[in-house]
Amino acid sequence: MPHSPSGAKNVLGTDLEVCSTDPMTGFYRDGCCNTGGQDVGLHVVCIKATADFLEFSQARGNDLSTPMPMYQFPGLQPGDRWCLCAARWKEAYDAGKAPQVHLEATHISALEFASLEELQQHSL
Repeated sequence: MPHSPSGAKNVLGTDLEVCSTDPMTGFYRDGCCNTGGQDVGLHVVCIKATADFLEFSQARGNDLSTPMPMYQFPGLQPGDRWCLCAARWKEAYDAGKAPQVHLEATHISALEFASLEELQQHSL
């Protein structure tokens, strides 16, 4: 997998890998779960969406299935990889609905919300 051009690290301490370019993901829509001062939601967890998780997220007021072109958001389908907000992943984890995580493409700052062990339990 290609690496992030930012030189950022993942939760394993190695170079951050690309999460998805189809659909194009990341707060900066660069395919990577990079973060910065403007990313107040910390979109740093690279997930593989499941129908169960998408239903859970929608029930919690975060509809990830409906396209929103104004945000360059295609709407997610089960199987899509996406940079998810760290707090949303932890909320899903606590509810038993966490999607799988691509550890190599999950930004190290995700560890402020979830432990490596929690993330590893759902590793792809």
